[in-house]
Amino acid sequence: MIEKIVTIGAYGYDAEHFFAALQAAGVDTLCDVRQRRGVRGSEYAFANRARLEAKLTELGIRYVHRRDLAPDNELRQAQYRVDAAVHVGKRARQVLSPTFIDGYCDARLAAFDSHQFAAELGQDTRVVALFCVETEPAACHRSLLAERLAVDLDVPIDNLLP
Repeated sequence: MIEKIVTIGAYGYDAEHFFAALQAAGVDTLCDVRQRRGVRGSEYAFANRARLEAKLTELGIRYVHRRDLAPDNELRQAQYRVDAAVHVGKRARQVLSPTFIDGYCDARLAAFDSHQFAAELGQDTRVVALFCVETEPAACHRSLLAERLAVDLDVPIDNLLP
């Protein structure tokens, strides 16, 4: 039974501190909610699928990929257009646009069943980390998913930051 949701992004972390943060938070399951399971830049090689899965296995943390919870390309492009209009780079974004929020909620969360999600993770799951890339949780769809889970499952959210 899920007792807590944590969120974490790759940006701003190095491998050592990323995995230490997961361990310190007591994460037993990492749910990767990225569409593409890679991150550009050698400093983020630890977050690329094969390396990430291998290290999590070594640490005894289960890895689950939920591509169905990632925003589609059209929605991401809409956010990028907003970012460009206000001259904010992806890694500097602090919040999501209302267009993105509405689109994500309609496309991904309208039919999402938090209790089914928890059941699929299994009874042994206690602390789930929702993982994407952005540093700031409010700049990433994982915050929308975390809020939904927190309300539906009555569990706290802890946003891990570098």
